[in-house]
Amino acid sequence: MPTNPIINPGEADAEVDSQQACIICFNANDPSGAGGLAADVTTVASVGAHALPVMSGAYSRDTGEIFDHFELSDEAVTEQARAILEDIPVQVFKVGFVGSPENLSAIAEISADYPNIPLVAYMPNLSWWEDVKIDSYQDAFRELLLPQTTVLTGNHSTLWRWLLPDWESNRPPGARDIARAANEYGVAYTLVTGIPMPDQQIDNVLASPESVIESRHFERFEATFSGSGDTLAAALAALLATGEDLGAATLEALGYLDRCLSAGFRPGMGQVVPDRLFWAQPEAEEAEDTATKAEVMEPTDPSFNSTRH
Repeated sequence: MPTNPIINPGEADAEVDSQQACIICFNANDPSGAGGLAADVTTVASVGAHALPVMSGAYSRDTGEIFDHFELSDEAVTEQARAILEDIPVQVFKVGFVGSPENLSAIAEISADYPNIPLVAYMPNLSWWEDVKIDSYQDAFRELLLPQTTVLTGNHSTLWRWLLPDWESNRPPGARDIARAANEYGVAYTLVTGIPMPDQQIDNVLASPESVIESRHFERFEATFSGSGDTLAAALAALLATGEDLGAATLEALGYLDRCLSAGFRPGMGQVVPDRLFWAQPEAEEAEDTATKAEVMEPTDPSFNSTRH
């Protein structure tokens, strides 16, 4: 498997004094709890690391659709990140949707100052946004952030339209085609998700320009989910931060996402939200047994649940 020397959190600029790895998550606040910083924090904690959330803005949305987005200034993003970087050793940067080219520029500048910290970047579907803003944001992402990116993640159709807009072949581009396009801007590895396969299967492929490194396919879910992309990128970032090899981290992150989706729930009238704390839910028999015991046992102080995925 190709080895990228910067995918080694142990070589970060500062030594780790705490037991938990720390990840700076640049993302917007999502009041539905489906994606954004809510997805980052719960996913990173579930995997067993510590999230350092840097807010870049906020969505106006519910579980059905995004109505608008309000970005913070690049100065606000920079001040948040610089303050925490001076205090806490960070193993990985994770970048979600940050709202503006100016914020992308600020994050790229910060990342350039910490070249030994891997950066996992996620490009979401931006079809809810205005076309002019989409083009401006994706151009800035491509020119400013991709040169700092270690692993790019995104859905097959989203990455195809963004990185290979002039694709002319009769066949859809494969993961290696997309990885080669990303590599032209400096990206070492690309994780392409949601590649259609026969029999209601979808493939998810980690690729470099030279080869497919790992792949894993799952049965397509009937439901429509919100927040799955942020969940996968955050899980991958956290697993890399805790010392996992890139290939192993990718497979575990994909398996984690699959279980989150399997346990997904619908909190409102819109899309299904991944249950990123599925492991904390008791099994049916265990729940019944717990309820029975609760009827006869005296109340006690709850103990901390240290279970991690």
